[in-house]
Amino acid sequence: MSITGKIHSCESFGAADGPGVRYIVFLQGCKMRCKYCHNPDTWNLSGGEEKTADELIQSALKFKKYWGDKGGITISGGEPLLQIDFLIDLLKKAKEQGIHTTIDTAGNPFTREEPFFAKFEELMKYTDLLLLDLKEINPKRHKELTGFENSNILEMAKYLSEIGKPVWIRHVLVPENSDFDEDLTALGDFIGSLSNVEKVEILPYHTLGKFKWDNLGIAYQLEGINSPEQERIKNAQQLLGCSKY
Repeated sequence: MSITGKIHSCESFGAADGPGVRYIVFLQGCKMRCKYCHNPDTWNLSGGEEKTADELIQSALKFKKYWGDKGGITISGGEPLLQIDFLIDLLKKAKEQGIHTTIDTAGNPFTREEPFFAKFEELMKYTDLLLLDLKEINPKRHKELTGFENSNILEMAKYLSEIGKPVWIRHVLVPENSDFDEDLTALGDFIGSLSNVEKVEILPYHTLGKFKWDNLGIAYQLEGINSPEQERIKNAQQLLGCSKY
């Protein structure tokens, strides 16, 4: 019997979630409750449309001619690692087709405990790149921002460095929430301790997803918070050492 995944949606021509033009699969389900989330409609663990890996690969291959040398498939969400069995099946079949594979993750499900860790090791065999969201280095502020602490996420970053798996680090810069010089400096030091980082990106907070909160009847958590000033964006880029990568 084929493994099925719970799929929220797909995007045919993604240009911001990995190298080149990407076919992006948004998986359904996320346990984190990031105050700035622009996809709260992906939170529900029981939602989405069930599809097989073969169905998604067939859909993606229709756009292969647009990928060039760098493009491929990016699996986002929601949190992809919550559906790790399906993810293994999907990316294994993608690699059989010679497709470049990327996972966009916040790392929340990661643990070195079994049975997850063995599955994660298997998954990494079929993963070319990870986009890893490091939302806050301070554990208390991370929990306030997302509902969870971050020790296992940082452990995942260390493990990926140990095995030499390429990552792009992303940090969403939110005034009054994830824009503190002491935390950005500490995050920059942590990133600098890793040996596998290819790129570091600052993603300025925006309110483009607020309408989804409204549509779902969920109180928006960052009412009154504006996008960061350009000066603060440049400051964060400097403290995280973005120009080094």
